[in-house]
Amino acid sequence: MIIKETEIVKVFALGGVGEIGKNMYVVEIDSDIFVVDAGLMFPEEGMFGIDIVIPDTTYLEENKARVKGIFITHGHEDHIGGISYILRKLNVPVYGTRLTLGLIEDKLSQAGLLGRVTLKLVDANSVVQFEKTAVTFFKTTHSIPDSVGVCFHTSQGAVVYTGDFKFDQTPVDKYGADIGKIAKIGNEGVLCLLSDSTNAERPGYTGSEKTVGAEISKEFYKAEGRIIIASFASNVHRVQQVIDAAYEHGRKLAVVGRSMVKVVDIAKTLGYLHIPDGLMISVQDIENYPEKNVVILTTGSQGEPMAALSRMAKHAHKQVTIQKGDTVIIAASPIPGNETSVSKIIDLLFRAGANVVYYGEKKIHVSGHGSQEELKLMLNLMKPKFFIPVHGEFRMQKAHARLAEAVGIENDNIFLVEKGEVIEFQEGQAKMAKKVQAGNVLIDGLGIGDVGNIVLRDRKLLSQDGILVVVVTLSKESKAIVSGPEIISRGFVYVRESEQLIEDSAKIVKEIVNHSIKEYSIEWSTLKQHIRELLGQYLFEKTKRRPMILPIIMEI
Repeated sequence: MIIKETEIVKVFALGGVGEIGKNMYVVEIDSDIFVVDAGLMFPEEGMFGIDIVIPDTTYLEENKARVKGIFITHGHEDHIGGISYILRKLNVPVYGTRLTLGLIEDKLSQAGLLGRVTLKLVDANSVVQFEKTAVTFFKTTHSIPDSVGVCFHTSQGAVVYTGDFKFDQTPVDKYGADIGKIAKIGNEGVLCLLSDSTNAERPGYTGSEKTVGAEISKEFYKAEGRIIIASFASNVHRVQQVIDAAYEHGRKLAVVGRSMVKVVDIAKTLGYLHIPDGLMISVQDIENYPEKNVVILTTGSQGEPMAALSRMAKHAHKQVTIQKGDTVIIAASPIPGNETSVSKIIDLLFRAGANVVYYGEKKIHVSGHGSQEELKLMLNLMKPKFFIPVHGEFRMQKAHARLAEAVGIENDNIFLVEKGEVIEFQEGQAKMAKKVQAGNVLIDGLGIGDVGNIVLRDRKLLSQDGILVVVVTLSKESKAIVSGPEIISRGFVYVRESEQLIEDSAKIVKEIVNHSIKEYSIEWSTLKQHIRELLGQYLFEKTKRRPMILPIIMEI
C-alpha cells in the first residue's frame, strides 16, 4: 500500500444521521472525494404521495471531477436504493462485493444505465490504490451475505466506516466478522471511526441467526394448513432458512412479490442460495397441492414485507388470500415509525382467521445490527482517536456516543453530526468546518426532486380540509359575468347536504367579481387573492375548516 502525505481529511454525511436509512457518507482526502453507500429512505408521515427519499447530492455534482468512486458496503435498500438516481448525475466507478454488485446491476438495468457505469468487484481482501490513499475492506456479519466495512488509509491514520454489523458467533453462512483484521486496523492507528448506531439503545448482545432457523422449523412442524411467511426480500439468510425448513418438512415453496422473486433469482444464480431440485413451484400451481404441503414466501414491492400481507388479509391481493387455518409467520421487525400500521395488519390477519406468529412473541426474527456490547467491542478493537456515530436517529447516535465515552474515548473527540456538517482533520487534530448542502430529494413516480416543500404543503392542506374550486366566466366587452360563479367541492363538504353554504359562497364571489370589474382594468391576481381571502374567511366562520380555494376566471 502506498500512502502519501495527506494535509487535510474531511468527513461528512449526506444522509444516514438523524434518520433511519438514506445512508451516504463522504470522505475527502485533500482534493479526492470518496463516497460510501448510496441508500434510500421510505417516506415519513406527512410526505404525501412520495415513493422514496434519496440524499441531496448537489455537493458531489458540483465537484464531480474530484469524485473517485462510490464504495458500497452491502446490498440492502438503505445502502444501495439511491444508486441508479445518483449515477445519472455522477459517472463514477462503483465498488462492491459479488452479491452487492448483482443487486446493483438489476437496479441499473431497470434504469437503462447498465453498460454505462463501471462496476468494480472487490472482496474483504482487496486493496484499491489511489494517488493519496489506499482503500481496504474487512468482512462483517449482517443479515445479508457479502457485507464489508471500508477503510481509507491516510498519513494521519485510517478513516473507517463499519457499515451495518453485528458479531454473530454462530453465523448462518459460517463466515463471521474478521475480528483479527479489525484488530489489526485498530493497532495500525484509526484517525476516525464511523460506526452503526441502530441498536445503540439495546443492552447486551443481538441474537444469532441460528436461533431463528430453529424457531422457524418449529413453527413449520406445528402448522396444519398453508404457511405464509413474510420477510424482507434482501434478507438472504432468512430466505435460506425458509427454504431449508420447507425441504425438511416436505413442503413446496412458492415465492410472491416482484422484489422477492428478483432477489431469490440473483442470489441463486450467484450461489448464495441453495435450493433443492423440485422444491420451488409457481404461485399458479399452489391449488394443485394439499394445503399442508404449501409454503408461500412473500414481501412487498419495495422489499417491505407488510404491504403484501395487508392486501392478502383484505382479499385485495391478485394471487393469495388469507383464509382460515393459514399460519402467517412475520419473520421481520417493523421499520421504525411503522409500528402502528404493522400492528393493524397483524389484527387484520387474525380477523381473516389466520394463526399469526410475529416478532416479540416468538424468536422468528433477530436484528442484523449489533447491540451495546458488540458496539463496545468494535470501539475497543478499532481504538479510534475520533468517533462519529452514524446510522440512526439522534437518540441512537447519542446512546452510541455514551458507549464510546464508557470505553475511554474523550468526549471532545466524539462528534454528533447533522447532515452536511463537515469534520476536518489536519495534523491529527479535528475541528468543525464549513457546512455543505445536504437534505432530501423526493422521488414521486418518474419525478426526481420536482416535489418540494410547497407541493407537500398543498398536499397536506388537501388531505386535511379538501379543495373548493370557484369557476367564473367574464365578458371582456360588457365587463359582466357571463356564467357562474360555479362552486365545486372535493373533500370539503358534501354539496347536496350543504346547498345553503354553497349558495352563500357563490353570492360572496359574485359580489367580489362585480366590484372588481367596475374598475378600468382588472388585475387578475388581485381578484383571485380577494376571492381566496374573503371566501376563506366566510367558510372558516361557518365550518371552522380551511379548504384550499382555487379560483378559475375565464374571459371570453
